[in-house]
Amino acid sequence: MSEIEKRISQFFLCLFFAMAFAVLVTTPIYAGGYDNALNGVNGYNAIFDVGQGNPKVANIVFWAVKNTYEISEVNALEKAPRIAVVFHGPAVKLISSDRNPFNATEWAEVVKFQETLRQMKKDGVKLEVCLYAAEVMGVDKDTIMPEIDQVGNGFVSVIGYQMQGYALVSIP
Repeated sequence: MSEIEKRISQFFLCLFFAMAFAVLVTTPIYAGGYDNALNGVNGYNAIFDVGQGNPKVANIVFWAVKNTYEISEVNALEKAPRIAVVFHGPAVKLISSDRNPFNATEWAEVVKFQETLRQMKKDGVKLEVCLYAAEVMGVDKDTIMPEIDQVGNGFVSVIGYQMQGYALVSIP
C-alpha cells in the first residue's frame, strides 16, 4: 500500500469515527419512543413495591424510578403522575440511620440513596415502610427516615394503592 493510499485510508477511518462520535453525542442514550406505551394515556399512577436491599443496586434502580415521573413524555401527559413507594424486606435497612449492617463503601451508597428519597419526597412521591418488615429485619422504627410514613403492614398499602388504580411495579 502506497503512502497516499495509507493517508486516504486513515482519513476515511478518522472521518468514520468522527461521524460515529457525532451521532452518539447528539442522540440521547435512553431515547424515548413511548408512543405505544403512552397511547391514549392521560396520566398514570404507579406503586413501587421494593424489597431488594443492596444499596448500590438501589441507587441504580431508583434512578429509573425517579425517571418514571421526571421524563418529558410523562410530564407532557394531561395529568401529572402519582407515584408511591412501599419498602419491605431487606430494603428497610436502606432507610434507617443504623450503619451496622453496612461497610463504609455500602454506607456511602446508603447515604446517596437516602438523599434520592428525600428529593423524591419533595417531588411529591409517597414513601411508606412496612413496620412488620422492619421488626423482622431488626430495624428500630425510631431509626427510619422521617420522610417515610410508617405503616403496620406494607402489603395492605400495596393492595390499597392497586385498588385506587395504581399500577404495580415490583422490585424484589
